[in-house]
Amino acid sequence: MKAMILAAGRGQRLGKITDSLPKPLVKVQGKALIEYHVESLAHCNIRDIVINTSYLGEQIQAYLGDGSRYGVSIQYSSEQERLETGGGIFQALPLLGDKPFLVLSADIFTDFDFASLPTSLDHLAHLVLVDNPDYYPQGDFYLTDGMVGNIGKKRLTYGNIGIYSPRLFSQCKPGKFPLASLLFSAISDHQVSGEYFQGRWLNIGTAEVLTKAQKY
Repeated sequence: MKAMILAAGRGQRLGKITDSLPKPLVKVQGKALIEYHVESLAHCNIRDIVINTSYLGEQIQAYLGDGSRYGVSIQYSSEQERLETGGGIFQALPLLGDKPFLVLSADIFTDFDFASLPTSLDHLAHLVLVDNPDYYPQGDFYLTDGMVGNIGKKRLTYGNIGIYSPRLFSQCKPGKFPLASLLFSAISDHQVSGEYFQGRWLNIGTAEVLTKAQKY
């Protein structure tokens, strides 16, 4: 299975920290956020990695290189204008192939075991859901009998980790668009499975969360 790390964001909520440093290279406990992911993927024997870049993307490429020092192969999908999650994945599809692939955001800090994810899909996507963080109490979706939906008992947050079939993007066109619009449609068609993860997970979106992660 191939993996894509979403690393094109600006990280404005981190303030001056990202004025001259892309958020994926912000260090948590002495190591760049994106480096944790590359090492975790290598440990799970996922060695073909695509990274999309935009804001200060040249720094990410210079830092990680071709991935050989981590035992992986890294290809980059550069975006002159940030294409959002959906558009960024769509642009990278030629690098990801015709089989389901893993997508994760560079700005999460987690001990999730990527090797536990399904390597094949019966649906269009498989999402990892987590408890709602304090700053996002409303959550995103419900999980009922292994399927993601809009009705249920406990609303959860999408943990920015998922497996996607290229078929999810079959009707898309190049340009900027959110992944959420595709997911909502697929969920309405009962085409998204999921799982609930209760381990370490933080979305490093603010300086306060970054401070928390340094001691997490």
